[in-house]
Amino acid sequence: MYKIPFLDLPPLRSAAGTVRLPGSKSISNRVLLLAGLSEGTTEVHDLLDSDDTAVMLDSLKALGCRLETSDHGVLQVTGIGGQLKVDAAQLFLGNAGTAMRPLTAALALLAATQGGSFELSGVARMHERPIGDLVDALRARGCQIECLGQEGYPPLRLSGPSALDFSAPVQVRGDVSSQFLTALLLALPLVAQQQPIVIEVLGELISKPYIHITLELLKRFGIAVEREGWQRFTIPAGSRYRSPGAVHVEGDASSASYFVALGALAATEAPLRIEGVGSASLQGDVRFVEAAQAMGARVEAGPNWLEVRRGSWPLRGIELDCNHIPDAAMTLAVMALYADSPTTLRNIASWRVKETDRIAAMATELRKLGATVEEGPDWLRVQPLQSWQAAAIHTYDDHRVAMCFSLAAFNGLVVGKTTPSVPVRILEPHCVAKTFPDYFETLFSVAKARSKDIPVICIDGPTASGKGTLADEVAQALGYVVLDSGMLYRASGLAAQRAGADLDDGQAVAAIAARLDLHFSRGRVLLGDDDITDALRLETTGLLASKVAAHSEVRHALHQLQLDYRRLPGLVADGRDMGTAIFPDAPLKVFLTASAATRAERRYKQLISKGISASIAGLRQDLEARDLQDKSRKASPLAPAADARELDNSALSIEESKDLVLDWWAQAGSFADQR
Repeated sequence: MYKIPFLDLPPLRSAAGTVRLPGSKSISNRVLLLAGLSEGTTEVHDLLDSDDTAVMLDSLKALGCRLETSDHGVLQVTGIGGQLKVDAAQLFLGNAGTAMRPLTAALALLAATQGGSFELSGVARMHERPIGDLVDALRARGCQIECLGQEGYPPLRLSGPSALDFSAPVQVRGDVSSQFLTALLLALPLVAQQQPIVIEVLGELISKPYIHITLELLKRFGIAVEREGWQRFTIPAGSRYRSPGAVHVEGDASSASYFVALGALAATEAPLRIEGVGSASLQGDVRFVEAAQAMGARVEAGPNWLEVRRGSWPLRGIELDCNHIPDAAMTLAVMALYADSPTTLRNIASWRVKETDRIAAMATELRKLGATVEEGPDWLRVQPLQSWQAAAIHTYDDHRVAMCFSLAAFNGLVVGKTTPSVPVRILEPHCVAKTFPDYFETLFSVAKARSKDIPVICIDGPTASGKGTLADEVAQALGYVVLDSGMLYRASGLAAQRAGADLDDGQAVAAIAARLDLHFSRGRVLLGDDDITDALRLETTGLLASKVAAHSEVRHALHQLQLDYRRLPGLVADGRDMGTAIFPDAPLKVFLTASAATRAERRYKQLISKGISASIAGLRQDLEARDLQDKSRKASPLAPAADARELDNSALSIEESKDLVLDWWAQAGSFADQR
């Protein structure tokens, strides 16, 4: 998704269809590291494409692994076989705990046994996430680790050689983050050639399902760890990583939670199908299904799929120990708003040391919506909500906060609700790229809204005012759909001319316009199988558009087609009557103007750059004639809507015009004071 400042979610009403999940982040980064440490080449299928996997891939490449992608999108990783290929590297790991923790352990051990110096850093939030328990466990066995900022936190320098001693067990606390134990399990086989190595967990181990994933993946790469309960793990002597040849990454079960919840909330006509995880999943977060069922969801499952629909409504409030689903449990906090009684989530202390302090973040943002929320060191209690408030949700650069709160857009479904449906604004929505870059696009593919609730920005104006370019820029900045109404009229005029129709015969042209097989693909415009993009840009075609647009019959034929472009999450429509005739209810209407002299000069530069000779004086004369024709036509004459904001861009760049429109949009409606 584009890096947009905010995304407004209109009130959503229902859900239907099929969702294909991206690959699991937890499995993806574990597999990448194991493949990178192994002998041989591993084919990784269905790898998650995200910010977290990107930093792991960059790190493996810097450490000497060979990475190649086949024509079918399969990643081939040729590992280092446990032998360092470089003796120094600086690795930037963003906010990816699944990269920082295991790479710290692996490189600390490799530097100790083979020498070298490696620096690991991340974003500011990563430098606030504790890693002291892992560092202490490694230092106790002889690793040289220096905290370059605050003690117990990244950035780190790992160096060697140094003498390692595994005569006593490696001890690590289990009640802070399971990623510390995972890091040791993934790294210690590198130094277990001569003797078995024992890991002892101090205290209760949280997030046991994630350790199960680690153990199962280690087994695929040739390491059979012996486990005594969840307190003692033995890595056998003679351990050596060997590539299994190929690994398939299953869909992300934590990401599935948002769509399981969506089905429970809004799939009333048919089930919402989720593909990529199911009853055979390795991931503990698939047990989120049990929590959703306890709240009332109806779920059917197969080995690699789930089908969910609404059952009990309103949902039922629950009290749950969430140790087994720490990430997915966040989704329950938003589902709780739709329940019939309070929901209490316990044993979630690990939320405090994630991408943000998630207990505090969830409580703060739920209260913005009007909810009553209580929080403790390791628990959260959420009361059902009936009187909802429009809210701009701060995401804290945390992907799961953004995805969870998208479900608040279904507030119009609440039984006994005392306020109208309200929109929800997600600030910095691009943070979902950490694990699910296409999350919002996927949500909009299955969610439904009333057409009148979908936001529209209209940009009208005279020929060559730059409204098409501005509309594209604004739509890209907001992630919205674009409607270039002028393109429809140009295509109608061109099609009518090619069909030999009399352009003065409105009914004949309208009949052709109504049957237009017009579609768009990667910046090209196709009429049937014919690419007409270049033909549509000709000045002569523009004249055809003005002529056919004067007919009320043509405008009527294209009216419904234009209305159908009003799709989630929103629309930017440009033309000459978008704000007056097509979308009169649009909350923001812009009338873009520029002097005829300015427009002629811009058009002149465009034509000359394409090698087309032109005269500024002639172009200005043509533009003034078209302005007069557009303003004087009987059907929808060119004029600003009564509530339009006029924008003269004669002295403004496209970037400056875009920023001004975005600022107007940010101040519109319910969110004027919530930026």
